Amino acid sequence: MIEESIHPSWQPLLAREFNQEYYKELAAFLAARQADGVTIFPPQAAWFSAFAHSSLQSVKVVILGQDPYHAAGQAHGLCFSVLPSVKVPPSLRNIYKELQRDLGLPIPSHGYLLDWAEQGVLLLNAVLTVEEGSAGAHQGRGWEHFSDAVIETLNAEREGLVFMLWGAQAQKKGANIDAKRHLVLHASHPSPLSAHRGFLGCGHFSQANSYLAKRGQPEINWQLPALDEPEFKLIP
Repeated sequence: MIEESIHPSWQPLLAREFNQEYYKELAAFLAARQADGVTIFPPQAAWFSAFAHSSLQSVKVVILGQDPYHAAGQAHGLCFSVLPSVKVPPSLRNIYKELQRDLGLPIPSHGYLLDWAEQGVLLLNAVLTVEEGSAGAHQGRGWEHFSDAVIETLNAEREGLVFMLWGAQAQKKGANIDAKRHLVLHASHPSPLSAHRGFLGCGHFSQANSYLAKRGQPEINWQLPALDEPEFKLIP
């Protein structure tokens, strides 16, 4: 069943995928793991949160992650993002370092990226669930087909998007994106293991805004609101 919070523009795509055999097998696997008492992150109500905050038509930038954080309280359905009370993870700290270097923005004290999502930044993981303490536990179970379908739909139905492909996995998933119709940016993953090999210094955020501006689109305000600002909203 599609969560009511999902923007209506995404529902035909998701309904189509939910009817595919691979997804039925994935749903059965997830239900069995839950029945076995395994803790799955993010909470089920947040599995499709990436599709709740902007419409298919309003997406401007796509950032591809791998799979959700696997520690309690971290994942809430947006790649690289954590809830406000959670310590900023290392990969996100490097994203903030690049934002500071690229755009001169102050480094936020939190890792809650909802504000980006509401501006049309689709924060999509390749795999939408994980098991507690077991990174990559749900890889190869079907989520990759689902995220491929999302990328294919954006590639075909939209024009002028910015795809930020960080790391080998994201670049492999984005291999068929039409670079004549979209801006496709490549860099190493922001993980501390690889950020120094091309992510830090990549300039993707300024390149994205320059591209959007040239197309007459509003730029992304990458500066996150502070937790104590009135407009800050907590949506798990």
